[in-house]
This record gives sequence, structure tokens and C-alpha cells, in this order.
Amino acid sequence: MRFRDIKKKKKNTHDEPKPKYVYARYVDRVKAFITDMFMIYAPILYVTAYIIMDGKDDFQSSEIAPLLGVTLYGLIYAILLSKFGHTPGKKAYEMKVVDDKTGEHIGFFKAAFRFVAFLFTATTLLGLFLPFYRKDRKGLHDLLSGTIVVVEKKQN
Repeated sequence: MRFRDIKKKKKNTHDEPKPKYVYARYVDRVKAFITDMFMIYAPILYVTAYIIMDGKDDFQSSEIAPLLGVTLYGLIYAILLSKFGHTPGKKAYEMKVVDDKTGEHIGFFKAAFRFVAFLFTATTLLGLFLPFYRKDRKGLHDLLSGTIVVVEKKQN
């Protein structure tokens, strides 16, 4: 075997594999979250406070109304993730949530668990800074639920 052939093979074996996914930027994930809060959660709060209840004073004094709003938002969030792979905010920034092992859409229960894990992550603030230190930009809720937020591939 010639030396050049050996050198070529050695060079090819040391090439790093390309990542399987294009991970979504953390800034875009935050923007998508804010968009979802305005498009989904704000109308839920408005309907709860002004149509179901008698106004903001009743809403603020109630212990069940905010829990009802968060629960309804979580259900809508889980349905959208399991059916389409994204929420309106994630769609606006061309992202989707997939299973980190298979790359397929996640199921309803996994999406609901991801939402509950996000609530826990947001209260501790620890998991929200985790994507800054990871190459795959996973938050704590992504690690716990086995998901990843990736950039959607454009169909040409």
C-alpha cells in the first residue's frame, strides 16, 4: 500500500461527524416562548378573568383561576407539540420539538411532562441557564423529557 493511500485513509477516519440536527438558538427559543405567551396564554387569562369570572379583582383573589389558566395552557401546549411538533411561536421561528433519539414528534404525555418539567425548571432558574453550557443547547426540561428543539428543515 502506498504511503499516500494510508495518509488519505487516516485523514478520513479522523473527520468529526456532522451533527445530526441543527439546534435552535436559545434567543429564538425565548422569542418563541414570549410569542406563545401572547398568542395562547394571554387570551386564556383574559377569558378566565373577564368572561368566566367577574373581573380582575375576582381573578386575583381566586386560588383556582390561575391554576386553571396554567393547566389549560399546558394542555394546549401538549396537544400542539404532539400533533404538529411546534407551537405558534416555535413555528414563527422555524423550530420544532422532537425526540432526541429518534427525531420524531413526541407524544402527548411526553409533551405534557415536558411542560411540567419546564415549570419546575423556570422556578429554579438553574435549568434555564443550562443551554448556555451545552453544545446541544438542551435545557433541564429537555434533558428530563428526552427532547431537543431543532431548526425545521425547509422543503424545497
